[in-house]
Amino acid sequence: MNVCLYGKSGHRWAMTERLPGAVARDTASFQVGPSSMTWDGDALTIRIDEVTNPLPTKIKGVVRLYPAALTDYEAVLDGQSLHRWRPLAPTARVEVELQSPGLRWSGDGYLDFNHGDEPLEDGFARWDWSRAPLKNGAAVLYDVECRNGEQRPLAIHIDKHGEVQSMDLPPPATLPRTLWLIRRGTRADAEGRAKVVRTLEDTPFYTRSKISSRLMGEAVTGMHESLCLDRFRSAWVQTLLPYRMPRK
Repeated sequence: MNVCLYGKSGHRWAMTERLPGAVARDTASFQVGPSSMTWDGDALTIRIDEVTNPLPTKIKGVVRLYPAALTDYEAVLDGQSLHRWRPLAPTARVEVELQSPGLRWSGDGYLDFNHGDEPLEDGFARWDWSRAPLKNGAAVLYDVECRNGEQRPLAIHIDKHGEVQSMDLPPPATLPRTLWLIRRGTRADAEGRAKVVRTLEDTPFYTRSKISSRLMGEAVTGMHESLCLDRFRSAWVQTLLPYRMPRK
């Protein structure tokens, strides 16, 4: 389970790979090592018990996600229908209660997932993704570059009731490269410009950022990620991964 915390005192990051025997699931729960997720029909309860790496500190507590609505929308990301994405709960309320570190807050959240029939690096060269809350729901943008060079942009608006509609594709908006020289980009209304408010993760192949722009006529602040799978599959990055993602 990948857990990330960002704050004024720094951030904590944990992701431990585990053997199949440490994983269990049924129709309402998923267990991986000491952490778990449970769905009761109203909320997703995430119980976190992880250790950061490379400096070991504890992340322990409970996160509860209450969807405003659930959607069964699914997007195919590639031309061969091998990779799919679902914005399961595009708008939600999240409550966080942590014992270590001692933190507590609530706010806006979302839940989505990817699944596919081959490794991501086999199907894609890179992508940009972002999600921004709107007055009525949320907007999600996906710009995918497939391994065969095909470009597959996606822009959708999901209202508070879970209804999904395609948006007119906004024009591209450039963002500055990261310290690792990862290319970042997004889309924004023609009269608006996008900018990075804060870079949260800056790794050799992946960056997560908080950005601001205009979408559907609204000023928005959202989450953004850029993933370079050419960089991810390189030998030197694969060599570094165990130092950030230990295996048990």
